[in-house]
Amino acid sequence: MSSTATAKKNTSSGPVLDWAAGHGPVTGALSATTGAFAVAATGAATAMPPGWVLAVGAAGALGHTVAGLRVRNAGRTLATRAASWLVGAGWTTWAMTHGPLTWAALGSLAAVGVGIGAAARSTALFEEAREEEALAAAERQVTAELSAERRAIAAEWVDRIQRVCSITVRVLGVEMWETGAGFSLDAELPAGGATYQKIAAESGRLSADARLPHGCTVAASPGIDQGRVIVDVTTVNVLMEERTYPTEYGPLSLLTGIPWGYRTNAEDILVYLREQCALVVGPTGSGKTNMVHTILAGFARTVDVLTWVIDLNAGSAGLPWVRPALSGQLSRPDGKPVRPGVDWLAGTYDEALTMLDTAVRIAKHRKTAYQDLLARANTDLLPVSAQIPQIMLVVDEGAEILVSTDREMRKLGEKILEVIRIARAMGVRTVLTALGSTGSVLGNLMIRREGKVRVALTGGETEGMDLSKMFPGTRGLRVDQAPYKGAGFLGTPESPAGLFKAWRILPNQIREITAATSDRHPTLDAVSARAAGPAYARRWDAERTAWMGDQPDTDVDSAAGSPAGGLKLSALRGEQARPAAPVSAEEELARRFREQIDAEFGTATDPRTPDPAPPAAGGLNLSALRGEQEQDNPAQRAALALLLAAGAEGTGASAIARALADEYGTNRQTVVTWLKEWVKDGTAVRVGEGTKARYVHHRHAPDQPPQG
Repeated sequence: MSSTATAKKNTSSGPVLDWAAGHGPVTGALSATTGAFAVAATGAATAMPPGWVLAVGAAGALGHTVAGLRVRNAGRTLATRAASWLVGAGWTTWAMTHGPLTWAALGSLAAVGVGIGAAARSTALFEEAREEEALAAAERQVTAELSAERRAIAAEWVDRIQRVCSITVRVLGVEMWETGAGFSLDAELPAGGATYQKIAAESGRLSADARLPHGCTVAASPGIDQGRVIVDVTTVNVLMEERTYPTEYGPLSLLTGIPWGYRTNAEDILVYLREQCALVVGPTGSGKTNMVHTILAGFARTVDVLTWVIDLNAGSAGLPWVRPALSGQLSRPDGKPVRPGVDWLAGTYDEALTMLDTAVRIAKHRKTAYQDLLARANTDLLPVSAQIPQIMLVVDEGAEILVSTDREMRKLGEKILEVIRIARAMGVRTVLTALGSTGSVLGNLMIRREGKVRVALTGGETEGMDLSKMFPGTRGLRVDQAPYKGAGFLGTPESPAGLFKAWRILPNQIREITAATSDRHPTLDAVSARAAGPAYARRWDAERTAWMGDQPDTDVDSAAGSPAGGLKLSALRGEQARPAAPVSAEEELARRFREQIDAEFGTATDPRTPDPAPPAAGGLNLSALRGEQEQDNPAQRAALALLLAAGAEGTGASAIARALADEYGTNRQTVVTWLKEWVKDGTAVRVGEGTKARYVHHRHAPDQPPQG
C-alpha cells in the first residue's frame, strides 16, 4: 500500500482532534486538575520545595490578568481566571506536603475541578452576553441614525406631495437603493378615492420642487394594494454616463429573463419573451442599432433560443454576428468551428420570404407533432428548452414593413403578422423595430395586443415620438427626460414604463460573444427541422450567402457572354474543360466552415426531394449532374468522389468512412445510408454479397444487374 493511501486510511479512521482549538469549561477543568495532580505527585516523589508551585501559580494568575485587561475582559472573568490559578497552586502545594494519593487529596481535587469548570462556564456565558449587547448597541446606534435620516426624508416628501399634488399621504417606509442612486417611498394614500396616478401625473413638478439634477425623476407606481403607492426618487443621473455591455457572458434562459439595459436605479432590466413580442422604436441617431445588438447579444447567450434576423438594409443588423464566423476569423481553443451568433440571417427579399414561410411551417407542424408532449406536460404552451428551442424573429424596421404600400413589402408584412398571430403557443415570437412611435406604426391591433414589451429610444428627439401611444395609460413621461443616446423608456407586463438606458456594445464584444457562446446555441429540434426542410438546412450555402460579402459576379457565362440569369451549361462540358476561376481566401474559409458545421453539429436534417420526371424525348437532360453536383452536403460529395476514384474495383462503407472521418467526422452508418440511396437511384452498383460486398460507381460498373 502506498504512503498516500496509508495516510488517507489513517486520517479517515477514529475521532478527529483539533489540537489547535481552545479549551472549553470541561476540558479546561480536566486539564487543570490532571496537571495539578501530576505536578503534586512528581513534587512529592522528588521532594520539590512547595514554594516553587506557589510562585508558578502567582505568575499564571498575573499573566492571565494582564492578558484579560488587554482584550477588555470583564472583572468577573479576570477574577475567575486568577482564582483558578491560585486555588490550583494552593492544592498542589498542600498535596505535595501531605501526599496526593489520599482520599482527602483526591476528593478535594475533584471539587476544585468542578468549581473551576462551573466558574469558566459562567464567565463564558457572561462574556458572550456582554459581546452581543455591545453589537446590539452599535446596531441600535446605526439604526437610530438611519431612522433619523429616513424620518427626515419621509417628512420632507409628505410635505412636498401635499404642496404639489394636494393630497396627504402617510409614508410607511423608506428604502435606500443599494446602488446609492436614490430611494423609494412606500406611502398610504388618503381616503376618498385618491390613486397613484395623481402623483404620477405630477412627476415633473415634484422633480422641480425637489431640485433634482437633470435626468433624475420622480416616478409613482402601484403599491401592494390600490390604496398604496411606491414613489421612486432618483438622485443620481446614471443615464448620463455610458456603460459598456457587461463582460460576463454567462448562460441565460428565455424563461428566467434576458437583460436589455438598466433602470435609473442602476439595476438591470429583465424582459420575458416566452409569450410576448417586442417593439423597439427609435429615430436615427437614438441608438436603435446598438439596442438591436444588445438584444441579439442576450439571445446569443441563451441556451433555449434560436435567433433569426431579417434586415432588408443589406443585413447590417446581423452581419457583425455572422461574417466573422463564416469567414473563419474566429476560433475556439478546442479547434472546433465557431458558429454564427445568429442562426439565420436574411438580407434580401427572397431570403426573408423564405425565412417567414419556414417559420409558419414550423409553427403549424409543432401544433400537431407535439400534441402528446403537451398532454404529458398538461399545458397548451410548448415547453421551451434547449431540446425544443424558441425561435426569436428579429425584424429590423419590421414595423415599417407592416405599413408599407409596396406590394412585395405588404406580402412580407402579411407573413410577419401570420407568425405573430399563430405561433405564440408553439414558441415563435418576434422583435420588431421602427423609426418612431407614430399612429401608422401602432395602428395595427396585432402589434398593440401582442407587443407588450415596448422600448422607445428618444435621444432627445421629439418628432414622431408620441409616448402616449407607445405607453397608453402611463402619465408623466417626457422625451426631455432621456436626452442621451441609448436612453429612453421601457415597459413590460411585469413593470410599468420608465426611464432606462441600453448598454453600449462594442464591435469587439460582438466577436467575443459570438466565440464565447458558440457551443451554447441549441440546434433546431428534429420535428421542426423536418418541417423546415432544405430551406433551413441550406441557409449557409454559398449561393444563399453570396450577398454578405464583396464577391465577384459568377452568373455570367464567359464563353457565351450571356447575361446573368441565362442558362449556364458549362457543367455539361467534358472533363478537359477549362479550369474554374481561382477561389478567394474568404470563399474557401466559408466553404470549410460550412463543411465543418455539417459534420460537427448537424443543425437540421435535409430531406431529399423526389427526382423530377424525365424530360420528353429531344429535351435537354441534366440528370448527369445529379450525382456529383446535387448531394446534400460536402461530406456526401466527398464520399461520392471516393467512390468514383475507386474505379471498377469499387470500395466499401468502412473504407469511405475512414477516409472522411478526420475532415468531416463521418461514421460508417452514415456512409451505408448514402450508398443504399445511390444504389436505389442508379448512382452506384452493389457487387457481391455479405462481407465481400463492395460498391462501384455506375461509370465503372460491370455489366450485371445491380443488387440492392
